[in-house]
Amino acid sequence: MVLRREPTARQMRLAVELRRLRDAAGLTAREAATLLGVSSAQISQIEAGLSGVSEKRLRRLAANYACTDEAFIDALVAMATDRTRGWWEEYRGLLPTPFLDLSELEHHARFLHHVAILYVPGLLQTEEYARAVFSSRLPELTDEEIELRIQHRKARQQFTIPYEALIHEAALRIRVSDRATARAQLARLLELSEADHITVRVIPFDLDGFASASSTMTYVGGPLPKLDTVVRDALHGSAFINAEAQLTTYRTSFRKVEAASLEPEQSREFVHRLAKEL
Repeated sequence: MVLRREPTARQMRLAVELRRLRDAAGLTAREAATLLGVSSAQISQIEAGLSGVSEKRLRRLAANYACTDEAFIDALVAMATDRTRGWWEEYRGLLPTPFLDLSELEHHARFLHHVAILYVPGLLQTEEYARAVFSSRLPELTDEEIELRIQHRKARQQFTIPYEALIHEAALRIRVSDRATARAQLARLLELSEADHITVRVIPFDLDGFASASSTMTYVGGPLPKLDTVVRDALHGSAFINAEAQLTTYRTSFRKVEAASLEPEQSREFVHRLAKEL
């Protein structure tokens, strides 16, 4: 079997979950391999995301690990047997891998929750706003690199799953370019906030004792809560977080920020007032 050179984030998530099941069962890789009738090297390759696993073997592994959560096992089987070649594959070799991993994650998501502090979320950005953001990156991007990122972002924006964005007033007021770009972006937010699957809520400056929204994050709903993912911006791309304890923390954080945000209708009025000020 040919080993993968660069597993995707989705393939790595499956590998991590299988490793967690083995650890919970108190088995070594050698013991798991003996029960499955394979070499310990094959178990290591599966748990490193370098090798795939068939549905039959995955279910045998789950049985050997005494996992009785059928919904969870079915979800892992779906991850293991998925052969989707999504639109993002057109960008493989053209954009950094994290861009493709994020697209695949969003494609399989059940819902998206976003907290934005300094920038309007990428899924809600106009083309000119996105161009200004990418043009400010260091080291500087070439014109071709910027256009590739813009086209990729526009493709990501064709989503239909429930999406809730909690946007701090700072992100609405910071001008990444000029007044015209800012006005167009606020108008775009107002337009998108009317869509049935999109909810926009504003976190105003005028809020006492609020420290919950300290940084940007995206909470991605998986087929089951234990397969959710949090995406955080990192220096060289996106960081994917899936440890159960951290997921619980981020769920709580999002709920607190949501509770402190303006209601959707109030938020639309707030954005409209800001647009009139420009």
